[in-house]
Amino acid sequence: MRVLPPQFKDFGRRTAFAGTVSTVQCLDDNSRVKEAVNTPGEGRVLLVDAGGTVRRSMVGGLLAEAAARHGWAGIVVWGAVRDKAELAATDIGLRALALTPMPTDRKDQGLRDVPVDIGGCLIRPGEYLVADEDGIIVLPAKP
Repeated sequence: MRVLPPQFKDFGRRTAFAGTVSTVQCLDDNSRVKEAVNTPGEGRVLLVDAGGTVRRSMVGGLLAEAAARHGWAGIVVWGAVRDKAELAATDIGLRALALTPMPTDRKDQGLRDVPVDIGGCLIRPGEYLVADEDGIIVLPAKP
């Protein structure tokens, strides 16, 4: 079991969520995030590695609503989000470091389903993430 750093704040309507991890690695460009949330989530958790920067928002109200509509259990962003009121009204779990009103530049960059490092914690697609009021943990994938 690994514990993610305790800096994450809760922005979604669900305060607890869990699921198999799918990852996006991107910096200042949420093109891959938009792609991911518009595919069937099947109860998974999207883990977005935005490098821990809060310069740009990786998820806003529209993307969170798309994720909920497509069956994602939650989104964890190692970066920033925006549209606080919309996020709070959306039936999805959502954790991020901070809020920022600045949108991203979509340049069709980023990687999907690659291992990511979140604050010194290496997470691989297919592992299992659990988030609740006490924090976020990651468990190994089931063999």
